[in-house]
Amino acid sequence: MERCLRVGQPAPDFTATAVYDQEFKTLKLSDYRGKYVILFFYPLDFTFVCPTEITAFSDRYEDFSKIDTEVLGVSVDSEFSHLAWIQTDRKEGGIGDITYPLVSDIKKEISTAYNVLDPDAGVALRGLFIIDKDGVIQHETVNNLSFGRSVDETLRTLKAIQYVQSHPDEVCPAGWQEGDKTMVPDPKKSKVYFSAVS
Repeated sequence: MERCLRVGQPAPDFTATAVYDQEFKTLKLSDYRGKYVILFFYPLDFTFVCPTEITAFSDRYEDFSKIDTEVLGVSVDSEFSHLAWIQTDRKEGGIGDITYPLVSDIKKEISTAYNVLDPDAGVALRGLFIIDKDGVIQHETVNNLSFGRSVDETLRTLKAIQYVQSHPDEVCPAGWQEGDKTMVPDPKKSKVYFSAVS
């Protein structure tokens, strides 16, 4: 019986070839232990929605990096396809130089392990996982192939995860943004929050 991957479980480790700074390198997810990781899957290089997501994460990479987070993009393309796409200018449908590694999942083992492989299309759905410093999945979202994800929402969710992990007696309400009020998950103490926002 296939194991169903869920939030709260260890992120499946993998070793794969990635393209970073226009070079091939072997990358292991567990090497990022001690940092947060945004691991996102996309269907294919040289397509249409994908470059908008990849460049959006690249343009905002510093926002993730300064809060101890690495970004990794994964597709079922080869490292050679990744390199060719990086070496193609954005105006020509490429992505140009980006600020984080693109991982090759040519054997489809990583997308299978994360349960995002669309077997009919043979590509990964738009899965996104936020993995904490201990290698545990704290958030996941999966979009169908035809619409992209929000970097702003990913960053907001990441900051909420980091906040509650560093303040274990508090929880973040819906739409919480950095600096907003939080609440104590207790029938009486939570009224402090509700009375402040009512």
